[in-house]
Amino acid sequence: MLLRAIIGALASGGIAIWTLRVGALTRSGALAAAIVGTVVVADGWGWGVLLATFFVSSIVLSRIGEPRKAQRVGGIVAKSGARDAWQVLANGGMFAAAAAAAILSPSSIWPAIGVGALAAAAADTWGTEIGTLLGGEPRSIISGQRVAVGASGGITLAGTAGTVGGAGFMALAAALTGWPVGIGVILLSGIAGAVADSILGALAQERFWCEACAMPTEQSVHRCGTIASRAGGLAGLNNDVVNLLCSLIGALVALVMS
Repeated sequence: MLLRAIIGALASGGIAIWTLRVGALTRSGALAAAIVGTVVVADGWGWGVLLATFFVSSIVLSRIGEPRKAQRVGGIVAKSGARDAWQVLANGGMFAAAAAAAILSPSSIWPAIGVGALAAAAADTWGTEIGTLLGGEPRSIISGQRVAVGASGGITLAGTAGTVGGAGFMALAAALTGWPVGIGVILLSGIAGAVADSILGALAQERFWCEACAMPTEQSVHRCGTIASRAGGLAGLNNDVVNLLCSLIGALVALVMS
């Protein structure tokens, strides 16, 4: 385990430096990614492969059509561009926690919890990236009304396909690494987590309104510099928290189904 941890630290550190140089992660995000990678690889090579598959695929997708996506959601989403530590932990933290738990107390539940969480994070990420790039005008998953591109809780046909694709991609990667959880369980847990993310985004995520630009936003201080007024949702329930809950729900669904 010690040797794997050392190799994991070197490998994840190298990947973190690369992501920092290409602008995919901030310094705090790169540090968080290196720590998560070290913990995960310490538990086994399969854990490391799954994490690398998720992070690399997410980064590649985020870079495709980046100018178009930034233009479409720049005034809406709270965070765009390079991902920080909170975003890294919201997506990969649950997987790392399951790996750490498996080291301390080996049990068959941890692989299910870990892969369910990661599949949900992948499904949500793929759905967001593909939906933003290729989707048309989104509609609220709750009301069916049109919402702004980038608004939490909005879905499109392309984004939905991306959600299924992301969960399926992680299920395939898990199968190829001999992961002890069925493909169907991983696929369904990933989709369930992403759908829950959209529902939470539509019903409970905090929202703001910029008076100067007369537009909805998830930025407490809008890009124009105006302090936005609260327009709904629960205080403190931002996109990072919703993403963490997405992973948690994916983990719970995989645990129940396993």
